[in-house]
Amino acid sequence: MAVGVEVGVVHFVTGGFSGATMVARQLVAQANRSGGERHLLVLRRKRQTRQAQLDELAQQHIPYWVVPGWSHVATIVALVQLFQQLKPRVVVAHGFSEHLWGRLAAIIARVPIIIHVEHNSKERYTPFRLWLAKQLTKRTRWLVGVSEGVRNSLLNLGFAPEKCVFVNNGIDAERYAQLALPEFSERKKAVIMCARFARQKDHATLIHAAALLKTQGLILEVALLGGGKVSVKKRLQALAAKLGVSSHINFLGHSNQVPELLAQYQIAALITHYEGMPLALVEAMAAGCAVVASNVVGVKEILALGIGVAVEPNNPESLAQALAELLNNPAQAASIGQEARAYVLEHFTQENMLAGYTALIE
Repeated sequence: MAVGVEVGVVHFVTGGFSGATMVARQLVAQANRSGGERHLLVLRRKRQTRQAQLDELAQQHIPYWVVPGWSHVATIVALVQLFQQLKPRVVVAHGFSEHLWGRLAAIIARVPIIIHVEHNSKERYTPFRLWLAKQLTKRTRWLVGVSEGVRNSLLNLGFAPEKCVFVNNGIDAERYAQLALPEFSERKKAVIMCARFARQKDHATLIHAAALLKTQGLILEVALLGGGKVSVKKRLQALAAKLGVSSHINFLGHSNQVPELLAQYQIAALITHYEGMPLALVEAMAAGCAVVASNVVGVKEILALGIGVAVEPNNPESLAQALAELLNNPAQAASIGQEARAYVLEHFTQENMLAGYTALIE
């Protein structure tokens, strides 16, 4: 994108293409389709930033800019220069620790409105970074949690209650509504988990559950969809081999056809240590999967609506039992999937998400 294009709102986020990046890019794309002020996506370059991902943004006509990420100072300097040139009315700084450097640069560049978006219920705040965040909050209009649980996490950290709000994440509901879904009985009687390989996600418990079910005579086919850290993936492959389930654990890698892949499976799992408001969970529901997920902040608020099955975190026995019940009761699983799909396609849309952020900006 040419920097000379007039921009009203800048979204600054990691270039690691995490969930925070997905939310920011959705907001930019949806806002620009809706007209009004121009939104720009600004990415902090990471080691895992791939040119193919940037090319995809260009193909989708999502305007973006990349700033260096090799040091915090380099990031801040580049952002200040960009903000001074663009003169945006609003800077929305997404995720940890990008919201620190983005807000600091916005203050230096005298951006009128600054918004901080917290994407997880648990972040690695050192005493210094927590102090810095609270100082920056004095010049920040809103602190947005991507779920009610994340807002509560901000309150527990001592941030100003009058500035803490929440706006639920949303998905491309139109794409999922138009998705050609096979009959539930025609789907694979198997489990898919869409999550990057990272410490936050708990693929290991899912693999342990598959091994536990094998000892009970139930062979569980598991598909792991997503990229992430190679070291984490290798540890999981070694774990599957050690437990004797390697032939049943399929590592699918990254895909641009997530809705179509989800629609091939009866069950989707999100087994995790903590979350903000996981799009992967909502997307699985939108694809009509019966969802099983860890009962943690960011997830439990969705499962409390009665459209999924909650399991205890870090508990292979609880997970194995829930999966076995769904696999052995396909009619129940199909009903859960249908109810979840109808609910999220109405309530967890990009339009609703954009409306929430637009109201805060205005």
